[in-house]
Amino acid sequence: MADENSGSGASGLGWFLAGLGIGALFGVLYAPKAGKETREDIVNGALEAKEKAAVLVEQGRQKASEYVEQGKQYVEQGKQYVEQGKQLAAEYVEQGKLKAAEIIEESKRQAREQVEKGREYYDRGRTQWTQYVEKGKSLAEEQQAKVSAAVDAAQDAYVNTTTETPV
Repeated sequence: MADENSGSGASGLGWFLAGLGIGALFGVLYAPKAGKETREDIVNGALEAKEKAAVLVEQGRQKASEYVEQGKQYVEQGKQYVEQGKQLAAEYVEQGKLKAAEIIEESKRQAREQVEKGREYYDRGRTQWTQYVEKGKSLAEEQQAKVSAAVDAAQDAYVNTTTETPV
């Protein structure tokens, strides 16, 4: 049938009816029949056209139903794809959150380690500084004691040499 090849039932039906009308008009004008026979032929042609139109309408409805059903399936399939996309996106977001939390925790741990090392170095430096200060004080006291002893020895020597008479 013409509508199956053209792909559009409504357009095919319109062309069919136009062709039928034109054909009926030429048939009436050029028919060598009597008026009664012509009227019967016109009625018969109209009935045939009505039957063919009903068949074409039914075929159009069936095609429309098929297309509607197919559309529903596509919509359902699209909904499934959207749902799968949402699920995948949610999984990726969750994985991203977990990875970000891991990175943050690792960064915090490393920061704590560096702070602790800094404290250790500070404490070690302060302890060494204190030790050096104590050594410096001790050295200064030793030198002061040696200088005092030398001064005392020099005084004693001076006193002993001036109070003794030369011989």
